[in-house]
Amino acid sequence: MELYFKLIEVLFPVFFVIGIGYWYGKKDSKFDTKFITTLSANIGLPCIIFYSLTTSNVDFSVFLRFLYYIFLYVGLFAILGILVLKILNKDIYRLLPPLILPNTGNMGLPICLFAYGKMGLAIAAAITSVIVVLHFSLNILLASRKFSLRPLINCVSIYALIISLFFVYFKIPIPNFIENATFLISYSTLFLVLMSLGVALSNLKIFSFKESLIFTFIRIIIGPLIGFGFVKFFNLSGIEAGVMFIQTSMPSAVLTYLIGKMYSPKKITDNIASTVVLSTFLSFITIPIVVFISLKYFI
Repeated sequence: MELYFKLIEVLFPVFFVIGIGYWYGKKDSKFDTKFITTLSANIGLPCIIFYSLTTSNVDFSVFLRFLYYIFLYVGLFAILGILVLKILNKDIYRLLPPLILPNTGNMGLPICLFAYGKMGLAIAAAITSVIVVLHFSLNILLASRKFSLRPLINCVSIYALIISLFFVYFKIPIPNFIENATFLISYSTLFLVLMSLGVALSNLKIFSFKESLIFTFIRIIIGPLIGFGFVKFFNLSGIEAGVMFIQTSMPSAVLTYLIGKMYSPKKITDNIASTVVLSTFLSFITIPIVVFISLKYFI
């Protein structure tokens, strides 16, 4: 029974805040989440990365290992995604991002925090930082079919990651006033990104149900299976195993739609929006199962 109470403690606040955003999005359809997205990307997420990595006593080697795990995970998913898109005769470039890039930020970070505390947040932030780099490099490359260093140069999270790893590698203590400031911004950001996810879900629509269902199946069913395979293959345990399993089980990232909207044709972005919406809604069924397994076996 204690395990079920813990499951509620982890998931209720996440789903509740998403619900608030969804309700508000339906109430005010003109509400623009651009401000929240910009604020979170330029200030919030960098603070989460810095705070979680520098205050949790996470080892530098842990980040390097998860860097390797996530790149390998995305690479395997890319192969699977290309095969599926090829069979369906779809755009194997522009429709690949929602298949290979999970929503480790909006949903993954708070779930890992509530499930495993500050250390869980640190490892989840390390994974998210890698996914963010892929968004501003691989995702834009695939969506626009052009490579540019400018998005990476303008990505504040990359600089936050570099500075954080400098402190972690040399084990430099963080002044209390910086820790307190980044703590406050970090936890405020978690609320904002969850609420903005709810608002986004209230506005996005499903345009092609059959195709989206196939892509959703790959994202929220195959994703956790491969993630669980990584846990077993690399002999992960405890918090590392739980966070890896949870983060690889997330639905398609909303950022794949936002980037697609900037660089891809409307037909493509409609397909991406469909996958984001359907995978997120159906993940409300799969994520409790994933978190239950994580809390039961990876603790």
